[in-house]
Amino acid sequence: MTNTTTAPPAPQAAQPAPQAAQPAGRTTGWIRTPHARPDATARLVCFPHAGGAANAFTALSAGLPEDIELLAVQYPGRQDRRAEPCAEEIGELAAGVAGALASRSDLPLFLLGHSMGALVAFETARLLEEHGTVARLFVSAARPPAQDWEEPDLTLVGDEELVAGLRRLGGIPEPLLRDPEIVAEVLRLLRADHRALLHHHCAEGTAVAAPVTVLLAAADPKNSLEQMAGWARHTTGGQDLVTLSGGHFSLVERPGESGPVLTHHVRADLTRADPVPAPASAQAAAPAPEEPLADLVREILLDGLEGRTPKLSTDLTTLEAAAREVMSPDAYAYVAGTAGSGATGRAGREAFDRVRLVPRMLRGTRRTDTSVTLFGQRLPVPVLLAPLAAQQVAHPEGETATARAAAAAGVPLVLSTFASRTLEEVAGQAGDQPRWFQLYLPSDRAVGKSLVRRAEASGYSAIVVTVDATHLGFRPAELDRGYSPFLRGTGIANFTSDPAFRAGLPAAADATATVLRWAQISTDPTLTWADLAWLRRLTRLPLLVKGILHPDDARLALEHGADGVVVSTHGGRQLDGGVSALDALPGVRAAVGPDVPVLMDSGIRTGSDVVKALALGADAVLYGRPYVYGLALDGRRGVEHVLRCLLTDLGLALALTGCASLADVGPGLLFPREHVGTHPLARTTSDTPGSGGTPENGDRR
Repeated sequence: MTNTTTAPPAPQAAQPAPQAAQPAGRTTGWIRTPHARPDATARLVCFPHAGGAANAFTALSAGLPEDIELLAVQYPGRQDRRAEPCAEEIGELAAGVAGALASRSDLPLFLLGHSMGALVAFETARLLEEHGTVARLFVSAARPPAQDWEEPDLTLVGDEELVAGLRRLGGIPEPLLRDPEIVAEVLRLLRADHRALLHHHCAEGTAVAAPVTVLLAAADPKNSLEQMAGWARHTTGGQDLVTLSGGHFSLVERPGESGPVLTHHVRADLTRADPVPAPASAQAAAPAPEEPLADLVREILLDGLEGRTPKLSTDLTTLEAAAREVMSPDAYAYVAGTAGSGATGRAGREAFDRVRLVPRMLRGTRRTDTSVTLFGQRLPVPVLLAPLAAQQVAHPEGETATARAAAAAGVPLVLSTFASRTLEEVAGQAGDQPRWFQLYLPSDRAVGKSLVRRAEASGYSAIVVTVDATHLGFRPAELDRGYSPFLRGTGIANFTSDPAFRAGLPAAADATATVLRWAQISTDPTLTWADLAWLRRLTRLPLLVKGILHPDDARLALEHGADGVVVSTHGGRQLDGGVSALDALPGVRAAVGPDVPVLMDSGIRTGSDVVKALALGADAVLYGRPYVYGLALDGRRGVEHVLRCLLTDLGLALALTGCASLADVGPGLLFPREHVGTHPLARTTSDTPGSGGTPENGDRR
């Protein structure tokens, strides 16, 4: 999109008539109602793409439930408005639609714009929000309004080239593209609408108050997650992202998929938000809204009425068995395997089973706040995806599918050094979602420095250095099969793409030489605390040490520059017979004090497990194997399913224990109380040999 100095009309004060801003000679026939729904509780206003018309949304309207009425916008210059000139400005379209909607504010309005229609919907929302009638803005296949859309001037593009572009994007059946009269009309409208698009300018700081849901089609050749992520800067109400299957026109071509997504968000907003203000005479008699079930629970149960059940189980503890049926034996052995007899892995789950929650009642927990602040950054949930290596063994898309799912679910991720996709590729799929980089410090310090610099440049906001895997654990499941993904070239993408690593390869190195070089330098068994201090000097990013179990090691980590620690047994994959991470957690928390961020992983499966970890001293958790099982079972959608289940379970666990926010979670939720917050290794600073005292640690969160 070429930006010019022509700005959209400024929002009017609380006047019922942006209609007055309509250019003379325009009709008021802006709205079509494909299926009138007299019992509707909300209206979904749909704005078509460049060259499109209101009938693009007929199939979508037919699939919506009776409580949602779809209003399709008809731009001038097409179909029954063909006699009118096409609009010259996006703002002109927005003013006309806003005026037409002013008389329909008796129900909440949800605006949905597809492609160019997203800009019209955005500007319409700006005009309408003075009246408080816009509940949510959906934007499909569209870059943010302040971003350069990189659109060409279509008056300079020939007809054949334009038709080829239409074929590439889809949306128009091939028989219609063979009809000269239809093609001529489509190209006329397309060029006219593009003139308005090219004239549009939106300042970077322009925002609406309504929340924004971004709809991204997975196979859209025109828009990517990275391009569309910037919508978050154009709303003060929050943004989420939903990925649809299909191409650029997935929204209208697959109403069976997009309809339920829209219905879910509309109904969720209606139950969360205050109702549209009633006349003063009726307000006193209006009943209080009922507290809804969690969104996912309600969605699944409503689907059940129509005979649809989830593709994957909502019992996250069963996914390992399901994944085993679809994964290759080698891949399953790598992902699920543990060290030795598996005692540490079992201890991780047994520790959670021993801890019991004691809920408190009648606390008025209508809503729960799951956000947490770590290192000055507010995270929406106290859960990050753990850095699991070589994810392509589970699914061909590997970490890129995981990153897209994490962004859609609003869960930050921690990327492994041993990823099967480069850290730059993953960053491109994560959008604006917070991400950290896990580092195995190589014995070749030049490579380590290069990895850190690449992470900094790619927007990773913390470094998590793993210290419990300087030697590979004895893992019978992998050894019995003689299998390592890395020796087969999977999981080393960050090395093969690294200039410092490639500089150490011999000339004309083949794949075998590359893997051997990786095996020689990828980890360093000689690491000491002095190496952590070197890493601390290398970067200003927050630095966490992962793999801490002993309180003294937690103190030493802080002394040598760490900003936080991760209590972890590496999922039971390193030392057989070790203490569980949950049992070690209280002692580590006591050792570092209340102000140092402490995370934990190993053994977490459910939302209640997360609450138990928080009650025992964790600020947040890293969530591991279940999401990789979801990846194996259904790719990106499988990961997203796992995360939605976990977060729904977490929100309900908080509400059912009487916690309105994470600040309410503490040892008082646990039974028996006398065993909470103690650790057989915990000692005071004075009786810790060689500790050097406890460093002064301010609020690092």
